[in-house]
Amino acid sequence: MLHVLYLVGIAAFAASGVLAAHRADMDPFGGLALAFAAAISGGTLRDVILDRHPLYWTHDWVLLTLIIVVAVVTMAYLRFRHLPRRSLLVVDALGLAVVTVIGARAAIESEVTPLAVLILSVMTGVTGEVIRDVLCGEFPPLLLREEVYAVAAFAGAGCYLAMHAAGVSDGPAAVVSACLVFVLRITAIYFGVQLPRPRTGGSIRLGGRLRIRRRHG
Repeated sequence: MLHVLYLVGIAAFAASGVLAAHRADMDPFGGLALAFAAAISGGTLRDVILDRHPLYWTHDWVLLTLIIVVAVVTMAYLRFRHLPRRSLLVVDALGLAVVTVIGARAAIESEVTPLAVLILSVMTGVTGEVIRDVLCGEFPPLLLREEVYAVAAFAGAGCYLAMHAAGVSDGPAAVVSACLVFVLRITAIYFGVQLPRPRTGGSIRLGGRLRIRRRHG
């Protein structure tokens, strides 16, 4: 079950890379490059930090073939169909949910501390999106524009870690935790949920001008 779930997450990230490339008016090569960047960057960074060799994707022909197939199919779909509104965000949420949980499992298997599990899980989930957005010229990346993004990944990683500590088997723990990440992210997208932001008074100098920020509340 976990391997199937992982392939679903990789496919979702590959599709999100193509959607982002399409929105940025890139050619098919750019779409394929972003599909790979979004799909494998997070896991690659995690494995490098954990000193796991060889890297997980270098000997997995199924995974690499899946990324190529999903990228080509998505590009073919976009050639004849209009890009649905919010499609990138929804597909991205699915990839974030699954890959974050897989990152938590890999970190636990490496016997790192619980705090390191949380950090590595979030890094696994968000790195691909950050690289994808930077390559598309999206700045700041989605991670820095949407508060309930890394927070959703953190919550899912914490849920998986807690269920693992409680003795819940990997399959149900992964499904529940991934669903938590997905629900949190989708709720934030469709209902505009944001974390509270501090509001302070004072002045800020921007571009040679002095702008006054008033105190509210």
